[in-house]
Amino acid sequence: MQTVATTSSFHRPSRWCARGLLVLLACLLALPAQAERIRELASFAGVRDNVLVGYGLVVGLDGTGDQTMQAPFTGQSLTNMLSQLGITVPPGTNMQLRNVAAVMITADLPPFARPGQRIDINVSSVGNARSLRGGTLLMTPLKGADGETYAIAQGNLLVVGAGAEGGGSSVQVNQLAGGRIAGGAMVEREVPLDLAANGGLLELELKQSDFGTAQRVVNAINQEFGRPVAAARNGRVIALDGPMNDNSRVNFMAQIENIRVTPTEAAAKVVLNSRTGSVVMNSAVTLRRAAVAHGNLSIVIDTRFGVSQPAPFGQGETVVIPDTDIAIEQQDAYLQVVEGADLVDVVNALNALGATPQDLMAILEALKAAGSLRADLEIL
Repeated sequence: MQTVATTSSFHRPSRWCARGLLVLLACLLALPAQAERIRELASFAGVRDNVLVGYGLVVGLDGTGDQTMQAPFTGQSLTNMLSQLGITVPPGTNMQLRNVAAVMITADLPPFARPGQRIDINVSSVGNARSLRGGTLLMTPLKGADGETYAIAQGNLLVVGAGAEGGGSSVQVNQLAGGRIAGGAMVEREVPLDLAANGGLLELELKQSDFGTAQRVVNAINQEFGRPVAAARNGRVIALDGPMNDNSRVNFMAQIENIRVTPTEAAAKVVLNSRTGSVVMNSAVTLRRAAVAHGNLSIVIDTRFGVSQPAPFGQGETVVIPDTDIAIEQQDAYLQVVEGADLVDVVNALNALGATPQDLMAILEALKAAGSLRADLEIL
């Protein structure tokens, strides 16, 4: 059974984008699967980062801070901070704070972090500050999801952007409303994690659920230790019988992370990004025999403006007259047979259609609906 699919668009971009993308994917994804370390395929349960967030103030800005009339919370925050330092601001005082900005601070608390260690933080403006360049973050508590304070942030911001303005003109490079402080927060509390809580039983979690890969990981671990140490619970979780001693447990986990395993081939999938026009497919994608007709509809609107002037010493007025031409072109569409048993054949078949990335999305959807495309479609 043959299938016919037609597509149309209102523009005619160059074809080399789609062809170059598909050829590049063919070169990269057609390579055979390589053995990977288990640390790239899985992670131990509980050994993870924890996100922290805080609200604070950045001071020392060169007149680029929040406008307090439009961002009143900045003035309220400064008043509360000053009151904690023993300074009382009279009620009703209108502080014009051009050198202060309200910011949000985010950070990742790594596993096993101990009090006194430093972590990097990101600082982002929440008001209408034009720039945080040259600012200093005042002491800000960073809290976790449980509302407890786990770190204290303070320091000078590094803003990689730059900008200037004058005479009604402005120029800006990169983002000025956010910055970063390397080692800008000090850990005050550690996240409790007892790996020996379950009698030495550890859990290894695959980053992508796959029964075949889980089986290969179990076999590789048991072969490495020469005894049944690992057992799969499902397609993602693998139970490990680890030692009770802390030092032995660390050695055990390090040995497991460095075991090499060849994962099973992923299921055939095509990912379409409708916002950027990207089309990505893995090496398992195949095409059954089908016929496709592809053509483009191009509409060009061209407007020229002319000027009509009255005769000399006349009473008329000079007016601008638009002259619009609209042209519609329809490219010829012919049936072409597409078929491919591997990724290179699929790429060559789709390149033969001469479709743009946007048109290729519609063609792939039609091929999937007709049963020719043997892959799952995922639209981002």
